[in-house]
Amino acid sequence: MKKRGKPITLKKVLNILFITIIIVFFLNIIFSMVNITLPNSIAIIPIKGLIVSDGESIFELTTSADKTIEYIEKAEKNPNIKAILFDINSGGGSAVASDEIAAKIKSLEKPTLALIREAGASGAYWIASACDTVMANRMSITGSIGVIASYLEFSGLLDNYNITYQRLVAGQYKDMGSPYKNLTTEERELFQKQLDNIHEYFIAEIASNRNLSIDKVKSLSTGMFYLGQEALDLGLVDQLGNKDNALELLKHDLNLAYMNTAEFEEKTSFLDIITKTFSRQAYSVGRGIGASLTSNKDHTIIELHT
Repeated sequence: MKKRGKPITLKKVLNILFITIIIVFFLNIIFSMVNITLPNSIAIIPIKGLIVSDGESIFELTTSADKTIEYIEKAEKNPNIKAILFDINSGGGSAVASDEIAAKIKSLEKPTLALIREAGASGAYWIASACDTVMANRMSITGSIGVIASYLEFSGLLDNYNITYQRLVAGQYKDMGSPYKNLTTEERELFQKQLDNIHEYFIAEIASNRNLSIDKVKSLSTGMFYLGQEALDLGLVDQLGNKDNALELLKHDLNLAYMNTAEFEEKTSFLDIITKTFSRQAYSVGRGIGASLTSNKDHTIIELHT
């Protein structure tokens, strides 16, 4: 009679899992240190999801301005990289983050090309317009030159449950935009003025980047988005095409006999997901329920969205 093997215990499973995580962790370190770029390369930098100044989320696709600028600087310094292609699929995000990335792109000496795939709208279009050439899919969502800073207001809900908002501020407008009170007429006018100012910045940047008149861009800056073909007719993009077309165009313009690509995109490992999940959970528990409810009341993020 053959002896049966020993059963696999929970302890053994956990040990195997722990060892696997450690191996993956060190492999990630090793591969991240090996950064070999072949000659005649086109850098591909993604602009995808919500555009933010810094940080990232495992629950929502984001593009960090800090990380993107870091990629741009690496590509600019690398002699093997001849041009940069920005692979765009985003409906926009932070006005500040969009402006920072666009300003960095305009400072580059190497050729740049923006490829708008499904969407290149609002802040993402601001970034695209800063490139030397803008290419879009004919069915892409492009443009949407506008600004938004809307928020939910709960003052009516508080009244229904006989809950009062005790206003304690030092500074007349400190709680302007609080979800627990109505905007006064004066506050609404001030808020709108700030949005209009940012809108003017946006319009001026697009006009400058695309070599269009201010009046022409103003007529397009209703927040409306355009399909790729419409955007081409309006002068918001230069060509229609896909990723292969974009790479072929760069190869032709640079007169390259052959071409390689170098993708600048951080790969999220299983360990990263686990770490971020537990970090987020620990932070939520640590800050308490009250802080979770009121964490956004002291600032407003003005965003450029579709």
